[in-house]
Amino acid sequence: MEKTGTHIWNNCLNIIKDNIPTQSFKTWFEPIKAIRQEGSVLTIQVPSLFFYEWLEEHYVSLLRKTIKNQLGEEGRLEYNIVMEQSSAKPYTTNMPSNGNGSEGKNQSMPIPVSINKDIKNPFVIPGLRKLQVDPQLNQNYTFETFIEGDCNRLARSAGYAVAAKPGGTSFNPLMIYGGVGLGKTHLAQAIGNEIKQSFPEKLVLYVSCEKFTTQFVESLKNNNINDFVNFYQAMDVLIVDDVHNFAGRDKTQDIFFHIFNHLHQSGKQIILTSDKSPKDLAGLEERLLSRFKWGLSADLQIPDMETRMAILKKKIYQDGIELPQEVIEYVAHNIDNNVRELEGAMVSLLAQSTLNKKEIDLALARQMLKNFIKNSSKEISMESIQKLVCDYFEVPVEMVKSSTRKREIVQARQISMYLSKAHTKSSLKTIGQFFGGRDHSTVIYACQTVEDLIDTDKKFKTYVADIQKKLKMN
Repeated sequence: MEKTGTHIWNNCLNIIKDNIPTQSFKTWFEPIKAIRQEGSVLTIQVPSLFFYEWLEEHYVSLLRKTIKNQLGEEGRLEYNIVMEQSSAKPYTTNMPSNGNGSEGKNQSMPIPVSINKDIKNPFVIPGLRKLQVDPQLNQNYTFETFIEGDCNRLARSAGYAVAAKPGGTSFNPLMIYGGVGLGKTHLAQAIGNEIKQSFPEKLVLYVSCEKFTTQFVESLKNNNINDFVNFYQAMDVLIVDDVHNFAGRDKTQDIFFHIFNHLHQSGKQIILTSDKSPKDLAGLEERLLSRFKWGLSADLQIPDMETRMAILKKKIYQDGIELPQEVIEYVAHNIDNNVRELEGAMVSLLAQSTLNKKEIDLALARQMLKNFIKNSSKEISMESIQKLVCDYFEVPVEMVKSSTRKREIVQARQISMYLSKAHTKSSLKTIGQFFGGRDHSTVIYACQTVEDLIDTDKKFKTYVADIQKKLKMN
């Protein structure tokens, strides 16, 4: 049975191949496998729900004619769809071809596929005879000014790959997501700038979700929706910022869905940014979310201490300013929410120094950054450090002060001593006495051991960073 089904499907593929572009055939038909043929029904397996939806929207008429050519007038097609679940293994489900094609429910408005000669650019005054597109990119947002760290390495590497071969990688779309001020817009525009530099002939466009929505509403009001769609379908690289703002805007989602499909099928590059990963976005249609998951989703996390210091050093270097190392460390240590706030604090510090003609030192930094640093006046005690560390490692508080040499207890004790030295004004002798009557040399050894492990053990480094973060929040 399987051989018969495979043979019939191969005959179908030979017919389909002659009727659609080569790239479309490779994208939408080569991944399909024949499962079985029973009577007049041929079952084929497609790798996702996205595939099923796309075939039913764009190729159902061709498929229907091809199947009837091979199986007669009663010939029918059935899909075996591989379904993905985040908490379980993939499973399959069968669906019949609905045969509706372009008359399906998703075709709520006419979407032209071909590009007209005169395309109106919604970014400029109407009346242009030739399509000329300002990419709307900030020239300061480049890969050179985007500092790489553990927090963003995957996203930056994927962005570089896309910039080197737009539309030619599996990262399409490339979804960059993360919290406020972590560099989503910077990285997305850096990709655009790199593409324009390497491929000046390509049409690259950056647009915010809000701007896209406003333009769409205007096109509806002015009855020129076709011009709007044609313009966006003409892009080689489309960068859409903050796609989470599409939530609840059904008509805008619908038009973007069709633009997305056209660009993706044409091998054009799509880059998206969002505050959440696709699986966590609410208020968006499932068919749109399934397309967001089609390529790569890469997150931007809060930068670690080393990355924050590198960002500050890069900024002051660009501004031609020198700052004491202790000032850089102070700002980087105390402002760890996001990159935007970090750079904003440094701008404020530089402005106050310039306006008041004061040299920037640690005292000025402490004075000027009070508005940026939460709970800056809160006293941190050895007791609070000890309790936090013990809670983190789930060890009894009294054991840290005991003479036991159990590995987990020694680790908790040494980290507690290290943090006490870093966050309190207590002397080494006082710290040693507090943690079980030990002398100052034990404290020195503990601090050195922790520093060495931070440099060599990534897991241990994460432990210390987590505890320090909790310490500041308490």
